[in-house]
Amino acid sequence: MRADLIALLPELMLATLAMAVLLAGLASGKARHGLLGAGAVLALAATGVTLWLAAGATDPGAHFFSGMFVLDHFAIFFKALFLLTAALVVLLSHDYLKRNDYRPGEYLALVMFATVGMMTMASGVNLAVIYVGLELMALSTYILAGYFRREVKSHEAAAKYFVLGAMSSGILLYGLSLIYGATGTLDLATLARVLASAKPGPSALVGVALLACGFLFKVAAVPFHVWTPDVYEGAPTPITAFMSVGPKAAAFAMFLRVFIGGLAPLAASWIWLVGVAAALTMIWGNVAALTQDNVKRMLAYSSIAHAGYALVGLVAGGPAGVNSVLFYMLVYTVTNIGAFGFVILLESRGYAGETVADYAGLARRHPAAAFGMLLFMLSLGGIPPTAGFMGKLYLFAAAVNAGYVWLVVVAVLMSAVSLYYYLRIVLQMYLREGDGAEPATLVAAPWTERVIWACGVAVLVIGLLPAPFLAAARAMAGAVGLL
Repeated sequence: MRADLIALLPELMLATLAMAVLLAGLASGKARHGLLGAGAVLALAATGVTLWLAAGATDPGAHFFSGMFVLDHFAIFFKALFLLTAALVVLLSHDYLKRNDYRPGEYLALVMFATVGMMTMASGVNLAVIYVGLELMALSTYILAGYFRREVKSHEAAAKYFVLGAMSSGILLYGLSLIYGATGTLDLATLARVLASAKPGPSALVGVALLACGFLFKVAAVPFHVWTPDVYEGAPTPITAFMSVGPKAAAFAMFLRVFIGGLAPLAASWIWLVGVAAALTMIWGNVAALTQDNVKRMLAYSSIAHAGYALVGLVAGGPAGVNSVLFYMLVYTVTNIGAFGFVILLESRGYAGETVADYAGLARRHPAAAFGMLLFMLSLGGIPPTAGFMGKLYLFAAAVNAGYVWLVVVAVLMSAVSLYYYLRIVLQMYLREGDGAEPATLVAAPWTERVIWACGVAVLVIGLLPAPFLAAARAMAGAVGLL
């Protein structure tokens, strides 16, 4: 029992500190934004230290809670990524919450509870545990999407997200029940052995298909993507940044753990389904983004397309495919949070920040801001020497080596298409004049600017020196099959 509690200590600590932030927020009302935000960041940092200590005190191959929970290198990588994402979003949210006069306590606590759910998903090696973590994450993000109670768009975003998310959870749960009925287990290691030893029946195959549909919804893949543009547009911008990165990375951790691990013996049955979904996701995400004038909706469709790119690594499978997905999740995190950070920056004083036309003349008025946005757009488009180029390079190389050349051809063509809408913003910033209505001074919280610059530096460093990050991803990814 002591070893079990040590392995679960990061989640227990973060959940406890989230409740403390919630109670502190109720006591202080709308005041003390800075103090509560600093407390949330410190809580996430303390959880990171606890994760490091727990990892050192446990055997990476050991299982806990009757084999339902593991703290291997794969889980540690994703948990550290989730904590980093949550910390960056908390820092981006400080001025945003203060400016809109909303209580910070509940908001920050919900971000932390969602992070607890994501961390649980990364360590789950039993489908029941993974589902519990998924629902904790989902319920928290449903509320966060509608957190701006005075905004109609926020209400609409939360309602759509909740209804469609509940439907997808029901589909996923039905798939779990069919798999359990066919195999008698929800443990991923036992599931792999049972499926390898006997030919699965129709109920098991239907269960796998339903499970894949539920997972594809969580990563916003076509045709389960319809909620994404409306939810991303209506949610508070920092939460849009959070949902585009954190829950998506958690869903891919779950996808890799379950399909590359537990359902590996049925790869011939599900890999074509995921491959077709990846191709459709890349095509529709990029083509639909071409017509968007709202930057948040454009980035929503961009997020759909990037889910398709990451699915290419899942289809490739093997160590190279898993390595490439982990590396891509890191790259996408710093790039997308930086891009949404600039939307928040423009919203901070006077700029609407949501339409492409709002960026007209930005290079003349604020050259540093324009250069930063240029950097993130190039990274999302996969242009060297940014991190986005290296992320796509290793994903596509893994797929080519695995024999999925057709999927890489689709991915490369769609990457070329994506440059059109990314460069639309660049064109507005550098070659168009504003209408003169924008304020002359761009004002934002210092932490917002620091987060943006930190993400910008990370994009360049990873793009120019990818070797250490690839080595780290390679070391962490090796445990995914050790269920």
